[in-house]
Amino acid sequence: MKSNTLRISFTVNAPCEQVWEKIADWPSQGDWMLQTKVWVTSDQREGVGTSIAAFTGPLYFIYPRFKSFGLLDLMTVTHWQPPHRCDVEHIGKILKGSGSFLLTPLSATKTRFDWSETVAAPRALFLLVAPFLYVGVRISLARFARLF
Repeated sequence: MKSNTLRISFTVNAPCEQVWEKIADWPSQGDWMLQTKVWVTSDQREGVGTSIAAFTGPLYFIYPRFKSFGLLDLMTVTHWQPPHRCDVEHIGKILKGSGSFLLTPLSATKTRFDWSETVAAPRALFLLVAPFLYVGVRISLARFARLF
């Protein structure tokens, strides 16, 4: 398996602390992530060791009834530095790798949001799905930015 990375950066018109508060509210991520339901699977709600699940698919809103029509992404938080950085490890059966978001204050009212995912997959398969993944994440992050 080869490591393959996607990165997206954009500016959010809100202070870093407000952006962190929204992005680190795991269950509310389903409000802006395209066709995704997110929930915390551990007793711990934040910080290193928190476990999160995200199901993405056309029938996400009735998961787990039609779990065959999507992807279940299981994650564990591996780095937690509020309000600037969160890293996760993808530990599911299908999706393996890591993810990160980094928030950098640009001013009192603007924050740069750097998102990245590194996925362990055969290069040919990654190149086949990467454009769709990129577009889906870009749409989701644009929806997130509009919350402010």
